[in-house]
Amino acid sequence: MATKQGDIALLNDPIAKELLQSTIPARFAYVGTDGTPRVVPIWFHWNGKQVVLGTPLTAPKLKALAKNPKVALTIDTNSWPHKVLQIRGTAQIEMVEGVVDEYASAAHRYFGKDQGRAWVEQAKKMFSRMGRISIRPEWVSIIDFENRFPSAIGAAMSR
Repeated sequence: MATKQGDIALLNDPIAKELLQSTIPARFAYVGTDGTPRVVPIWFHWNGKQVVLGTPLTAPKLKALAKNPKVALTIDTNSWPHKVLQIRGTAQIEMVEGVVDEYASAAHRYFGKDQGRAWVEQAKKMFSRMGRISIRPEWVSIIDFENRFPSAIGAAMSR
């Protein structure tokens, strides 16, 4: 029997594994301090248990997440048929000295070894401390437009 949408076991699906190594920025959704939704593109790193983000201490999302840590994250592809990994969870924040390790790992994945190293060195000069945001998945969904469709399309197809 197929794993149901919402089950975190979907993180073991080959589509999820592929997207968690993607070099396409994730879309990170949270509620701003004024109560309205925000979505920002952001680098991410999957450590096998959590999605980890690094951000400057001045980023508005840190203040917002301290107030409401419930978040959503999507990672998708640019070509048809689109593949989409959706994750919901609760963000945990910690302040770290220097550059967040997972941010450095993401820089190497996105830019390659040499350019990634150069980017991290530049970031170290800009930020003596960073915010480390970790999200442990609580709900997971995959849409691939071949076997798994958005619920509205899937309902229409089953009529």
